[in-house]
This record gives sequence, C-alpha cells and structure tokens, in this order.
Amino acid sequence: MSAPAARPRRVLSLIPPMTQLNTPYPSTAYLTGFLRSRGIDAVQDDLALKLVLELFTPAGLDALRERVRALPGKKRPPTLTNFDAQFERYRATIGPVIAFLQGRDPTVAHRIASRAFLPEGPRFASLDVYIDPDGGDPLAWAFGALGVQDKARHLATLYLNDLADVLREAADPRFEFVRYAESLAMAQPTFTPLATALQAPPTLVDETLRRLTLDTLARHRPQVVLLSVPFPGSVYAAFRIAQTVKAHDPAIVTVLGGGFVNTELRELTDPRVFDYFDYLTLDDGERPLLALFEHLDGQRGRSRLVRTYLREGDAASGQVRYINLVEPDIPFAEVGTPTWDGLPLDRYLSILDMLNPMHRLWSDGRWNKLTVAHGCYWKKCSFCDVSLDYIGRYDGIGAELLVDRIEAVVAETGQTGFHFVDEAAPPKALKAMADELAHRNRAISWWGNIRFEKSFTPELCRQLADSGCIAISGGLEVASDRLLKLMKKGVSVDQVARVTKGFSDAGILVHAYLMYGFPTQTVQDTVDALEYVRQLFDAGCIQSGFFHRFVCTVHSPVGQNPEEYGVKLKPLPPISFAKNDVGFTDPTGVDHDTLGVALNKALYNYMHGIGLDEDVRNWFGTKVPKPRVPRNFIARALGY
Repeated sequence: MSAPAARPRRVLSLIPPMTQLNTPYPSTAYLTGFLRSRGIDAVQDDLALKLVLELFTPAGLDALRERVRALPGKKRPPTLTNFDAQFERYRATIGPVIAFLQGRDPTVAHRIASRAFLPEGPRFASLDVYIDPDGGDPLAWAFGALGVQDKARHLATLYLNDLADVLREAADPRFEFVRYAESLAMAQPTFTPLATALQAPPTLVDETLRRLTLDTLARHRPQVVLLSVPFPGSVYAAFRIAQTVKAHDPAIVTVLGGGFVNTELRELTDPRVFDYFDYLTLDDGERPLLALFEHLDGQRGRSRLVRTYLREGDAASGQVRYINLVEPDIPFAEVGTPTWDGLPLDRYLSILDMLNPMHRLWSDGRWNKLTVAHGCYWKKCSFCDVSLDYIGRYDGIGAELLVDRIEAVVAETGQTGFHFVDEAAPPKALKAMADELAHRNRAISWWGNIRFEKSFTPELCRQLADSGCIAISGGLEVASDRLLKLMKKGVSVDQVARVTKGFSDAGILVHAYLMYGFPTQTVQDTVDALEYVRQLFDAGCIQSGFFHRFVCTVHSPVGQNPEEYGVKLKPLPPISFAKNDVGFTDPTGVDHDTLGVALNKALYNYMHGIGLDEDVRNWFGTKVPKPRVPRNFIARALGY
C-alpha cells in the first residue's frame, strides 16, 4: 500500500532578534534553499532587522520618549536627559540616518560629517581621544579630506548607539544591537529565568516584536514555523515569537534549532520548553526536518524521528523525550544552494563602530554567507567543541560545485561579496576555488576564517588575493609556543608570523583571534603573549585582533579530560536546560580578569597604530615581569 500523499505545507523560517544588522544570519537561507530543493513550500523573514527598523523610526522614538518621561526626573541619567532635550532633532534625523546606513540616501553623508546635523549624546565622547593639536578635525587621521561616506557612517553609528542606550535605560535593559536578553539563556541550568521573563509584562521591545510577528504570520500563513537560535542572545526573542505564534494559532507547529540548541540543550529535560515549541532538533536541521515533515504527514511514526526532542503527555505531567532514529545526514554536496529570496536585502544597515579597516568587516557591508566545507578538517584544538557535529563531522565539496553556488547567489542577490563562515576553510579547497574562479573569469570579493598553517605559502596567498580574497581571520590564541602545544593548535608563533606576513604582503587584511586565561597560563605567559602580539602588529603581520577569555566547555577536550591540562572542574548544578560552560580551578591562581583589561586596552590601541613602541608592561598598571621574548623575535622569524 503506497504512503499517503503529503499535504501542501508552508514552512516559515525566521531570524529572531538579535544577531547582526548588516547582513542576514545565514541559517534560514540554507534551510529555505534546501527545503525548496526538496519541493517544499518554504519562505523566510528577518524579524531581528525588522525589530530594529521599527524601533528606530519617528513613531518608535515617540513611544520611547513616553517611557523616558514616565521616569522620575531625578532618576534620569545624562543619556535620557540629553535625548529628551534634543528629541525634536532626533525625531527629524532618524529617518535620514537609517536611509543613509542602508545605502539609500548617500548624499546626506555631507550633512552628517559636518557634525552640525546630528544631535550628539554621550557616545560621541569617544571622539575626544582623537585630539588634533592644531584644533582641526580630530577624525582627519582616519578619513582624510575625501572620506566623507565612512566618516558619516561612523558618526551615524555613534548616534544609533546613543539611541540604543536610551532604549536600554528607559524601556528594556536587556536590549543590545547584536544580542537581546543574553543572560537569560547563556549557561542557565534551568528554564526558570526564561520562563519568568516570558510571563512578565511585555516591554516596549516585546510589544513591538509581537506586532511584527503577527504581521508576518498574516502575510505568510505558515503551517510550520522554524526558529534558528545561533547564540544565547537570540533565545529569549525566539521564545517570545513562539509564544505569540501559539497564542495566535496553536495548530501552527513550532520548531527550535540552531547553534545554541546544538551546543547547550543536549541534556534538556524541562517540559516547560514545550509550552512554546512543539519540537527541538539537534545538529544540522536538514535530515531531522525531513523526518519531522514525514511524521506530520503520517508517513512515519513518532518513533522514527531523527535527533528530535518533544514532550509526551500534557503540559502538567508531560515528560521530555529525545528520539533519534539514526539515519545518514544529508551530504554537504546535496544541501543545495542557500537563497536570500524573501529577505529585505536593501534594508540592512552598514555600521562602522570601530576605526579599523579589518574589524569593520563584521558590521559593514552586506555579505553573502557561504561555507566552503562542513565542519573542521583539523578538529584537534583542546579548547574547541570538537565533539559536536558542526565541528567534528568534516564534509567537503568540489570546487566546481562551490563556484556554481557562488554564481547562483550572485545571480540572485546581484552582490559579489562573500563571507565564508567555515570553522576553518581548508587550504586545498581555497586553492581549488581560486583556480575555478580564474578558469571561469569570475570576479568576487571574499573573506573567511582559516588556520595559520604553513600550507598558506606566499605564492598561495597571492593567488587567493587574485581570486578576490580581501581579508582572513584565524586563531593565534595564546601567543606562547608552550600553550599552543598544550592546546594542540598545530602552529607555532614564528609560523604564524610567516603565514600572516604572506597574507599581508599580498594585500590581504589579517585578524587574529586571541585568548587569555587558558589552563596553566601564568602572568609571565600573558606578558610574553602580549609582546608577541605587539611585534606582529608592528611588523605588519596582523591588522586586527580580539582577546577572548578562555571558557571551559563540557564538549571540549579540556572539559572532558581536565587532568591532562592541570585543572580541576567545579561541580555543575543539576541541569534541566542549558549545559555548556563549566568552571574550573587552575593551580596558578592568576587574576586573569585584571590582566584581560590590560590586554584589551593594549589591543585597542595597537589596532589604531598607537603604542607600538611602548614597553608592554606599561599597559598593566601594576608590576608584571619583563617579557622573556626578544624585541626582534618576529623580525628574526621573518628573516629581517
């Protein structure tokens, strides 16, 4: 007897607040492209962007002013006082600023750059660090005489940050442009903080999100809503959206997935989660969703779901069940080409928050996001979640198929900029892609993440530059050969110097991911690492960087074998919701928090070309040991 025919179904994938403002988070584009390739009616929308565009309008500012004026005058901080005093100017300028940052009204840049058009709040005080001794434009060093567009974009970004501060202080303290209510989800052992917040009276942000959700449901009329949460800072809003969906129509099936779920909810037992979501899926969503749709169509039983959580029983007494009928994942070659159809590509905001040519790439420009391969070909780093599928299962594709996808995306979006969001793009695959792009005479611009391994020779760096590579990022982590070996990074400091110099000499910007607080890292190690970093900047090997505090996770080799790294894990509380970060005791007893302040201060200055000749000990503000690193170490490694 043949299986019953599948009923027509519309699947709506949503990007929940908050992720980023300049380009869509790619999860919905991948899922929508895949589902359409399987004949499923799939659509998508970006509620993160729409939320910001709704809040920052004249009407949105009117609503915000009501919240400000409802606060007692004596309790208003300077941010709110400035906003209220200059409200009419804010209301008159918010539309032109948004249109300018969207690229729809570039000529207003001249007025913004004049410093006479926008109201200036506390965020503009950051410009005071750039003092022109002759009394001229303090930003001339960064933008010169003709950099009007970029100067205006930076000033407009400060203006938006001022308004975000007002929103945070007057209406919703959890709001940020790239995250929302992050603390309610990050490493929370129970669902209670989220549950309490979801039952609390809605804030201005919540009310706006609810209205946008209902508008989206009315427009698309879905039977299934997929919400992908890559980070803790998008979890609360995803639950708010699901709450609205269920209140509107309980028959709509809600499904939660994404990086946060894959990482932190692998031991979920709290049935309250399923008051909002009917199903949660782990790891890549393609196979679990196909199984789920077949189940909903009556073509397979519930017991034949794949990597799926659900609640069995009613809300009062139901129990969480995890079902995983082991089936092979969809090969990376068969996941299809992502599509941005349905996303408002002309409405994203290009933000310029830091005056560093490499650092700006994460927030400035609308990039088509693709992956060269699934997973990490190295998968050995001891700080990384190498036991999870999105890293541990490596699966590549041929260069012809990759460039086919590139060409399809360019044809759809009309834009040739790509950000390859791999864990670490393989050198052989990048070379093959460069060969194929040259063979087809295809011109694109691209950047992505790599490992600083010796396969990236100066010759390959030049070939990648010719193929359109404008920037790369990679992990130097703790710049210490002892610690690099302990973390199984597979690189050394002098090797990183040679590789990064090869990229820089080819005209490719280089960003280094840096780390502090790794197990057994001493104060001496930290000082030495900063000296290496200083020399890398001074030699022109890297142009940008970011210091992350090491976090031990339960999915990493450190978390699974702490004795090999000289630390002891602290006991975890009972877990019924999120499980990821785990505390540990390091016998060194170093105050890494204090050292981290100095590291980030030094790095911020290095990225602006400041302080590269200073002794690194000056940044710490307290007595630290002299660096053991010769001041010409990097120069010698480069053969100077």
